[in-house]
Amino acid sequence: MPSLHDTQAQVMGALRGGPTAVGLVRPARGIAPERRLQVYRNNLHASLGAALAAVYPVVDRLVGKAFFRQIARGYVARHPSRSGNLHEFGAHLPEFLKSEGSLGELPYLADVAALEWASHEVYHEADDIALDLAALGAVEAGSQARIRLHLQLATRFVASAWPVLSIWKANQGEEAAPVSLDEGGVRLLVARSGFEVEYRVLAPCEDAWLRALGEGHTLAASLVAALAVDCGFDLGATLGRHLALGSFRCWSLAPEEAES
Repeated sequence: MPSLHDTQAQVMGALRGGPTAVGLVRPARGIAPERRLQVYRNNLHASLGAALAAVYPVVDRLVGKAFFRQIARGYVARHPSRSGNLHEFGAHLPEFLKSEGSLGELPYLADVAALEWASHEVYHEADDIALDLAALGAVEAGSQARIRLHLQLATRFVASAWPVLSIWKANQGEEAAPVSLDEGGVRLLVARSGFEVEYRVLAPCEDAWLRALGEGHTLAASLVAALAVDCGFDLGATLGRHLALGSFRCWSLAPEEAES
């Protein structure tokens, strides 16, 4: 007799489209065992598909509900839910969409999905403390280059060659608004202010600066990264902007011998 774990694994495999588990279903009057399994299989795909649609409403709208259901079934088969928390389900959809050849006419779709997933993660991220500006301002001038600014936990980067923010905004009302793909790409810091998700458009050099800080580099090293993109990068103005926006949660000083 198979163990409980093996039985559960076989049934879950069958519900996800694997080999049948009819032999594990007790005979009963009425609905046949395979039909009973099919009912549970349909319910599983329907619930997981609804969870995906809730996280990716713009993707759902762009492809249409019928086609989105097909996408969801393929996604569930390749990336089954492995947690009781459905907030974690759907993380791989942007990558999955990139691999779907049938979506060639919507080359921006995976990046729209990346924006929606970033929004989902930021919205559910833990609250964080505010940066202590008084303590930061008290750092001696000779040590300021060693400052490391740490981004709020509720922040994510999104970069696309397509105008994904405009596409996302155009699909928030009852009727979708037209968007010109000639508008070009966008770089974003997806953040949260209170209970509202914000989309902060970044210049390429600003994006490089923030990403360097996010990787744990110092102000000095992050400045080098920004200047490599645009020699006209204005550190004072950019730092002031993100201090005002509350993009940082805390700061630390790198050791004196550290160069990054």
